[in-house]
Amino acid sequence: MGVEATYGPQDVAGRLVGELRHWRLEDGHLVRDYPTANWKASLMATMAVGHLAELAWHHPDLRVSWGGVQVRLTTHSAGGITDKDFALAAEIERLLTWRPTPDGPLEGTPADPQWRYLLDE
Repeated sequence: MGVEATYGPQDVAGRLVGELRHWRLEDGHLVRDYPTANWKASLMATMAVGHLAELAWHHPDLRVSWGGVQVRLTTHSAGGITDKDFALAAEIERLLTWRPTPDGPLEGTPADPQWRYLLDE
């Protein structure tokens, strides 16, 4: 496989709109912070990201803490941000921000803080 094309800062900024508006460019990585309610929620989110990354065979750097998970994507083999990073960021975003629709059969987590999981921004 040849060297993958990388994106410069202005190109990255142009793609971080719409679905990826909560992501940012930081130190050569696409970065997103996902606030969580507690340690258990952070671990669950981490495992979900790990599942996607393994299926994609494209592995982000993760920073896990009691109150959140930070995802950092770059394509090390290409020395920058590639289409792989944008594609995986979009899949992570869809998975971690999905919520049941108000009129659907799934009710979602209760409003009671003891059941909070991922915090909405």
